[in-house]
Amino acid sequence: MSNAKNILILPGDGIGPEIVAQAERVLSKVAERHNLEFNLDHALVGGAAIDATGGPLPDDTLAKAKAADAVLLGAVGGTKWDGLEMAKRPEKGLLGLRANLGLFGNLRPAILYPQLASASSLKPEIVAGLDILIVRELTGGIYFGQPRGERINDQGEREGYNTYVYSESEIKRIGRVAFEAARKRDKRLCSVDKANVLEVTVLWRNIMNDLAKEYPDVELTHMYVDNAAMQLVRAPKQFDVIVTGNMFGDILSDCAAMLTGSIGMLPSASLNEAGQGMYEPIHGSAPDIAGKGVANPLATILSVAMMLRYSLAEPDAADTIERAVSRVLDQGLRTADIAGSDEQSVSTEAMGDAVVAALEKV
Repeated sequence: MSNAKNILILPGDGIGPEIVAQAERVLSKVAERHNLEFNLDHALVGGAAIDATGGPLPDDTLAKAKAADAVLLGAVGGTKWDGLEMAKRPEKGLLGLRANLGLFGNLRPAILYPQLASASSLKPEIVAGLDILIVRELTGGIYFGQPRGERINDQGEREGYNTYVYSESEIKRIGRVAFEAARKRDKRLCSVDKANVLEVTVLWRNIMNDLAKEYPDVELTHMYVDNAAMQLVRAPKQFDVIVTGNMFGDILSDCAAMLTGSIGMLPSASLNEAGQGMYEPIHGSAPDIAGKGVANPLATILSVAMMLRYSLAEPDAADTIERAVSRVLDQGLRTADIAGSDEQSVSTEAMGDAVVAALEKV
């Protein structure tokens, strides 16, 4: 009987197909080196799916995603589809995958490779050694709350509205993921909320305090989201693990990304309770550079490493990819987003070539 794992690949839109192509090459090479077997399938999502089928998440794509052991996603969206009504936009395909697969736990590491200290937007002494894990709740909060929409108010004006809601079970579920992650790291967890203004985050804070009793070895602190954003750019190394809701996590993880030199360096994992996951770079589809061959594929390649570690139970293969990326950076190879003013940048494909070559030597 074959032990092959099933992986669904969703290239998506914009630079998605370019960066995913390089990640696939890395996946094939690491499988060869570690004697692993994967069944790869491909499907459409986002704008590409809209163009082909009229909707951002075709039934066939969703069925394949549910049957897969893991999903690798490029990116969705682009200015081409900005004029569509909200319910039919490419991003609804991404949200639909998260909701239908139950991908409630989003892990976003912000790690500064020492070779890129000068590429950070902050002084090297502030970010050197940076290693933060942001745990973001992904299937609740204001992005999914109902009711939502537009209406005419009593003054006859158009009014947009959304609902920010979390249940006790949703908070406990993501809280336990964060406490467990902190327990495996430096045992420090900062819960980010806005409990001085939002009742939903008062509940969030109270439940995190209740959970802390189950994890006496983990130090729990709390921080308002506005202060957390400031502290990330003032003294980011004070953080170990950050746990927060969907919207705050979306914003803070992008902020943390720039501390590492480029949003093009950061992978992410979105997991359900069974360990099935969707893996993607945290950046968007970057339609302005799509097709130019200059996008950084390293975040997508590192997402493959996370996939091997969290969903496919192949930590040695994950380590191999991460060492290969570090080796390539040691060699001085840089795409445009991480190249200094005096450094020559390489293409998307050239960076992929370099990582594949490094896999033979690490």
